[in-house]
Amino acid sequence: MTEAVATRVRQYRQLIAGEWVDAEEGATYDDFNPFNGEVFAQIPASSGADAQRAIDAADKAFPAWAAMGARQRQALFLKAADILERRADEVVLLMAQETGSAAPFSRFQVQWAVGLLRQAAGYPYLPGGEIVQSDTPGVFAMALRKPLGVIGGISPWNGSVALGFRTVVAPLACGNTVVLKPSEDAPVCAGILMGEIMTEAGFPPGVLNVVTHAPGAVGPVADKLFESRKVRAYNFTGSSVTGAMLAARAGQHLKRIALELGGYNPMIVLKDADLDYSIDTAIFAAFFHQGQICMNTRKILVERPLFDAFLERFVARAQAIKAGDPTNPATKIGPLINDRAVANVRKGIEQAVAKGARLLAGGTSEGRCFAPTVLVDVPPDAPIYCEEVFGPVVIVEPFDTEQEAIDKANGTDFGLSASVMTADVWKGIMLGGKIQSGMVNVNGPTMGGEPQIPFGGVKDSGWARFGRWAIDMFTDLNLVTVSQNKRQYPL
Repeated sequence: MTEAVATRVRQYRQLIAGEWVDAEEGATYDDFNPFNGEVFAQIPASSGADAQRAIDAADKAFPAWAAMGARQRQALFLKAADILERRADEVVLLMAQETGSAAPFSRFQVQWAVGLLRQAAGYPYLPGGEIVQSDTPGVFAMALRKPLGVIGGISPWNGSVALGFRTVVAPLACGNTVVLKPSEDAPVCAGILMGEIMTEAGFPPGVLNVVTHAPGAVGPVADKLFESRKVRAYNFTGSSVTGAMLAARAGQHLKRIALELGGYNPMIVLKDADLDYSIDTAIFAAFFHQGQICMNTRKILVERPLFDAFLERFVARAQAIKAGDPTNPATKIGPLINDRAVANVRKGIEQAVAKGARLLAGGTSEGRCFAPTVLVDVPPDAPIYCEEVFGPVVIVEPFDTEQEAIDKANGTDFGLSASVMTADVWKGIMLGGKIQSGMVNVNGPTMGGEPQIPFGGVKDSGWARFGRWAIDMFTDLNLVTVSQNKRQYPL
């Protein structure tokens, strides 16, 4: 699977039909460390032929996997959780080297993924179905849940380990097989690692397959995944733009797709909120993982009586955070994933400043390490005012009435997560109910979450829910009736 060579550049293969194999044509590409720019690993650069082999392997493995008893499947997920937990230190280092994730976020991802595997170990017992009352005398009706078949999984780079496992665990636990295509920016942590751990845990050959591709070369792999009749559904986490394109492709073939997409997540701070705690929460939610999480707070709305005090202390806290080498355990935030990300963040800031916004902190970068950035007086016609910039940038803005805060919070096409900070919990619940968001946290950050919650967004932030609610997405509901007596027919 993995071996070190003299240059310490790791050599990886992809997983197809239970075997670790090169790309069919032998091609590879370099996977870079985002902090120092060095080559971290060499990865198979697959073609459509590799994707087809993976699809065929998953299709072949499906009948036996779907028929496997719940106890056997449960044991495999529990063993995988133990393996991931045992490899935690190694995985944390891998995430630092491949994705620039500092230790706090990497540790969280490992803990979260271990919990997901253990939660999902119970899923094989859940999708049994229900008895449905029939109006026809002597007819016994059952609604049964059955696995779909082969699922195409597409995992992102930003929460590589947590979201890589989330991409495959629910479909597998429901009795499906999976072809996983990780992001080309994190093929190891968002894909190959899942294959390593589940192979060691004893998952049968072909149940999980991992196919990697070079940057800019996703086309042939995606074509096979979306055009093959053997692939019944998709699980995608990524940008809203890409999600919309994939949903259209899936729709052309009448296939379902689970989408967890971008977010522009508001935090509302009411005048009665605990100031110190609100600042602690906002700093964490805005800048954790250098703003590269779909749930990061993008806009902080502060009721005017508290605004000046909040802003002064928030800016001071932001200025004190220094991005650095993610392999150093003392580092709190690391680099952005690549140069394109740095350019995109800089562009969003410059557009806002050109339109009159004021820059109170940050706005500079050293290499790919971008300083936590605070903007005020951002005009509504600046793109960053309502569009996601995937970096450590947050807007702080005052409001005078609660309705104004709600209107500003809803003034975006996204609807993933939101938070309300207040001493009056019931007011927070009431206001939260008016925010167009899949998840609202009262007196908590816009980001976080646990494996068992119904995670997901509304509007351009996607559809479907994870946790046990994913069972509905990755199974079919089949009706079976039994006639106890001979039925009478009109013909």
